[in-house]
Amino acid sequence: MKRRLLPLVVALGLLLGACGRNVQPQNVLDPRAPIARRLDSLWNPVFSIAVVIFVLVEFLVVFVAIRYRRRGDDDQPKQIHGSTKLEFGWTLAPALILAFVGFFTVLNVGKLDAIPKGNDVMRVNVTGHQWWWEFEYPKLGVTTANELHLPIGERVDVRLTSADVIHSFWPPKLAGKLDVIPGRVNHMEIDLRKNVQPGYYWGQCAEYCGLSHANMRLRIVVHSADGWARWQAGQTKAPNLDLAADSSAGSGKDLFRTKGCGGCHTINGYTAGKVGPNLTHFMSRKVFAGAIFPNNAEELKAWLRNPPKQKPMMPDNGMGMPNLNLAENEITDLISFLQTLK
Repeated sequence: MKRRLLPLVVALGLLLGACGRNVQPQNVLDPRAPIARRLDSLWNPVFSIAVVIFVLVEFLVVFVAIRYRRRGDDDQPKQIHGSTKLEFGWTLAPALILAFVGFFTVLNVGKLDAIPKGNDVMRVNVTGHQWWWEFEYPKLGVTTANELHLPIGERVDVRLTSADVIHSFWPPKLAGKLDVIPGRVNHMEIDLRKNVQPGYYWGQCAEYCGLSHANMRLRIVVHSADGWARWQAGQTKAPNLDLAADSSAGSGKDLFRTKGCGGCHTINGYTAGKVGPNLTHFMSRKVFAGAIFPNNAEELKAWLRNPPKQKPMMPDNGMGMPNLNLAENEITDLISFLQTLK
């Protein structure tokens, strides 16, 4: 009895899951920016055609199975092999459908693949790592990680490359999906001039890139004009490194170097590591570790106790953060230091 109910339970689960209209942060069916809307306008007619073909084919399968079923041992179906009209029809119809879909696909791909140019275009360099995103703002001299901050009302040239393997950058509500390839720079346009509101937009790596691929998300923060000005001002100022030596934060600052953290992470004016995310203004971010954990003291404690446990398989190829076997007081001091990096 339980086995018979299993298909029903699965079907109901899928049906109820499809009802989450406003709770899916990466809902590809809820486009906001012009590029995402253009993709949606291409997807809608193609999906409609596919639905019509599916219904027609299923109807014909059922109709033929019932109407022309074998009714006796001597019942032989009418042979239609060599029917020019039928063979011409079922060759021409798919060809016309594919030509229609292909024409509009090529037309849109050409527009989507264009590199945004002009004095009004903002540039951001994006580098994919196993398993996190690095964001560099050349004009600002700012480098951050996992959270891409952008101003409302701008066109953005997102220049994508990879430091290791092939990734795929995918913010579904704002743009399409584009491969991130070592040794190559690909361009994605994010247009924030129409129909986009300030807020948070989630995305992720959409290309299998290793055992922690599923733990490689990204968070795009679209700012109002005032919010963007405040963010810029905060990111371009130097971090406060003048900490009392006998304080918890001061001890954490020393531990950051002695425990080897500075060999991987940059803090402007203090360390110059290039392997892990830049931590200069770490506490200005709401997420960390590939944007999968909220940036608060409890999550940081769990992370520093055993990073590979929190993000499985990370250090297998030497690219992840190892377990430093920190004592609890060392974890407390390191977090106190990190919390000064605002």
